[in-house]
Amino acid sequence: MKDTESLLKECDAGTKTAVNSIKEVLDNIESEELLRLLTNSLDEHEDIGNEIAETLRENGCRGKDPNPMARVMSWMKINFKMLEKGDDKTVAALMLDGCNMGVKQLSAYINEYGAADDKSKRLAKRLINCEEKLAKELKNYL
Repeated sequence: MKDTESLLKECDAGTKTAVNSIKEVLDNIESEELLRLLTNSLDEHEDIGNEIAETLRENGCRGKDPNPMARVMSWMKINFKMLEKGDDKTVAALMLDGCNMGVKQLSAYINEYGAADDKSKRLAKRLINCEEKLAKELKNYL
């Protein structure tokens, strides 16, 4: 049960981080295609996040917010890069970095919390697939 809770909490924090990051860049996008891609991914992340939150509630657990320091550092990186050169290529590169980090962290959490239940592992893998799919599409904008 502890591994299940821990994995779900890390996935919850991950979806919140992804949602916040995507929202942070939406106003800077010039391409309608990139805007549509990120908006669709935002919706998918929110859907997965809602399912994770519901599963946590079903297990009598609370969610987990992203680490405040990590959130500030992410905000600073995004905003400094966008000030430097705020074009679609920069947005794609920033989001691709985030996707790669998410896949890496979530994969490590699945291994670390190996005793988690199957539903939690499926949610984590769905989130990884969402990140990998977005990363593949973002490469077209680099």
